[in-house]
Amino acid sequence: MKVFLGGTCNETAWRDELIPLLKIDYFNPVVEDWTPECQKIEREEKNAYCKLHLYVITSEMKGVFSIAEAVQSSNDKYKFTIFVIIEKGFDESELKSLTAVGNLIIENGGIVKYNPSIKELADMLNVFKWIL
Repeated sequence: MKVFLGGTCNETAWRDELIPLLKIDYFNPVVEDWTPECQKIEREEKNAYCKLHLYVITSEMKGVFSIAEAVQSSNDKYKFTIFVIIEKGFDESELKSLTAVGNLIIENGGIVKYNPSIKELADMLNVFKWIL
């Protein structure tokens, strides 16, 4: 079983900090040059091999596609979704909107976490290795 490491890119360091702590297989979609081939590989990994989907959302996000992906993943009965919101840098209205997204994900059976440490996140993902 693999975990898909989705969410904010834009030179954020959360994946680099998390990956060395993982005891579960993972797919990191971040590449230097995002090509159609990379998109195809990501879709295949996410849909065929990653049963656990993690989306870490930070204020460095530039687009909203990760939000859509997280909601879509939480609607897939064959996937388990964890939606993480790092509140620092978001304003009150943005946090209100992200909380509403989180509530949708919870309604679909996913988990929402606010501001977990990287270690807490790794520990949670490593437990899922044995559950799913």
